[in-house]
Amino acid sequence: MMFSLQPFPSNKPLPNLIIAGDIARNSNKIAIRYEVTGELKEIAISPPSNTPARQQQLWEETCFEFFLGIKNSEEYWEFNLSPAGHWNVYHFDAYRQGMEEEVAFKTLPFTFENQADRLTLALDVDLDKIVAEEELLDVAITTVIKQKNGEITYWALTHRGAEADFHLRESFVMEL
Repeated sequence: MMFSLQPFPSNKPLPNLIIAGDIARNSNKIAIRYEVTGELKEIAISPPSNTPARQQQLWEETCFEFFLGIKNSEEYWEFNLSPAGHWNVYHFDAYRQGMEEEVAFKTLPFTFENQADRLTLALDVDLDKIVAEEELLDVAITTVIKQKNGEITYWALTHRGAEADFHLRESFVMEL
């Protein structure tokens, strides 16, 4: 399923970017690919780490994210992927409640390519440890872009709140 992200409306100038990609669920595996094109020289990109690891607060920098919620349940997971290779997965009991690192994942290997005309991030993840294959998932796909001037913009499939808030279940608009 193809997707295209929209920036949260802002009174500040937005970067001239296109963020798109695709996501699929095959059996109980999710494959997601992001592609960013446009004025890439304006984006602050963390250099690749020689030791990618689970880290906190990745959303303070350029970060690719997606959220998975079990249909008809308040429970959901937030996946954070840094261009440096760092990552984290959080489990929530309900809207911003009970946030804990999801211990089912010990690593989250993904690829990130920083080319002159495009950034590409791809992840294949097995969900068997957190959800059953027969459970339907509501999905939100998001990205935080930090510009070199320090400005941060928030990109999502849809923005349903008065402020940028990726955790709103009304924004989990894809179904897998």
